[in-house]
Amino acid sequence: MPSTSPIHVLLIEDEEYDVRRIQNTLKQYERQIDIRQLVSDGYSALEVLRTNPDHFDVVIMDFQIAGGLMGEALIREIKAIDHALQVIVVTKMTVNVADVDFAHRLLTAGAFWYCTKYPGDIETYIYQPTDFILSIVNAAQKHKLERQQQITTRKLLRSVETILGQKTMIGSSPALTRLAEEVERCARSDAAVLITGSSGTGKELVATNIHYRSHRKLESFVPVNCGGIPQELVESELFGYVKGAFTGATGTKPGLFEAAHGGTLFLDEVSELPLSAQVKLLRVLQDGEIEKIGRTETLRVDVRIIAATNKDLQKEVEEKRFREDLYFRLNVLPVFVPPLRERPDDTVELFRHFLRQYSVDMGRPVPEVSEEALQHVRAYPWPGNVREVKNVVQRLLLKTDEEIDELTVKEAIGTHTRVSQDRGGIHIDFEHYDTMPSLRQMEREFRERFVRYVRQQSQSDAEAAKRLGLAPPNYHRMCKELGIK
Repeated sequence: MPSTSPIHVLLIEDEEYDVRRIQNTLKQYERQIDIRQLVSDGYSALEVLRTNPDHFDVVIMDFQIAGGLMGEALIREIKAIDHALQVIVVTKMTVNVADVDFAHRLLTAGAFWYCTKYPGDIETYIYQPTDFILSIVNAAQKHKLERQQQITTRKLLRSVETILGQKTMIGSSPALTRLAEEVERCARSDAAVLITGSSGTGKELVATNIHYRSHRKLESFVPVNCGGIPQELVESELFGYVKGAFTGATGTKPGLFEAAHGGTLFLDEVSELPLSAQVKLLRVLQDGEIEKIGRTETLRVDVRIIAATNKDLQKEVEEKRFREDLYFRLNVLPVFVPPLRERPDDTVELFRHFLRQYSVDMGRPVPEVSEEALQHVRAYPWPGNVREVKNVVQRLLLKTDEEIDELTVKEAIGTHTRVSQDRGGIHIDFEHYDTMPSLRQMEREFRERFVRYVRQQSQSDAEAAKRLGLAPPNYHRMCKELGIK
């Protein structure tokens, strides 16, 4: 036996004769296997385990002992205290009998192994010494592995709590309360979810909360913007391909469904999927199988689908741009995220939340906000929703170190220099600049405001890119350069 830290044993036995036999069996391994404590009844054993957590690796117990608590009931109580603790049962009930039902009951209760008390050399040893020793060593190894698994699981659960803390849905309006209830309902199910709502309302935030509150929370959450993938690459990104599937396929690539196996795949802007990809997505929802490009056999995956869109999918179905059967498969659990204009009080809470968050990130005190400024925040319709609130708060913190008043908020929002939609142009009041702006500065400001205007008038980023005459990758790159999230 390798020289490692000793295996600590709790022995539960009420007959001195059998205690001696177990001690004799373990004597030559006393440096490796240490009977740390001996008790004679089940209740005393449970008290020892509760008082000394992490004190034992293995419990060796007689099946029939005094005190009323014994057998399978005692095993279950021990496992309830520490599920990683391994239990070995010694019994005289199976002498010369192959009792499969008895063995099954023991293992179902949580026992690691069991043996009969009566071997050939009844006077000296317990069972077959070699098998008995090996069972203790194996039980100790399993205890160690399960304890490591428990530690890993606890770390992952702490990570999940951290993520949920960072992804809190801010607000206390009745609409947000109903939304939180819907999230909890969706988290208890494994059915497909379809999240709808205007652009910038926080649909990915809702999807994240559903995943990390579900039984899949320790598995992967894989978000993908369907509108940001070139149409010719959608299938290879989602389902992957094998080497040689097409020119340039020099290796096998796993798709996003494989990356999300066991977890959740979030399909944002699902309405932008081409019809060919919609057919394959339907098969995944129906059969749990994907077809990799270039592979003849299907591949089984276990993935929960959450989709989101800011379009009216029923209208898309009527106009033959979205498959009706896929729509019904996705819309099992519908969730609507209301826009900020319908919950103005939540807007103020979001404004204050982002003000605190970004102030901490920038290492500066949280500025005071006048009541007039908050009234303007509450009254403004926020067509860009939560995304726009974030941008405005960041702009405020970069522009002022003093109290945030109504004029400062108006300037940050752009309500006094905002886009004039009725005349189709962008009008800027130059008087609010302290110094004469440079041409480059004005060009950048014009581009930023125009792109924001186009986004507000579009149903999706893909539509905004099309209106601007840009390919989706170029559109997203320009938004990043302009600081538009």
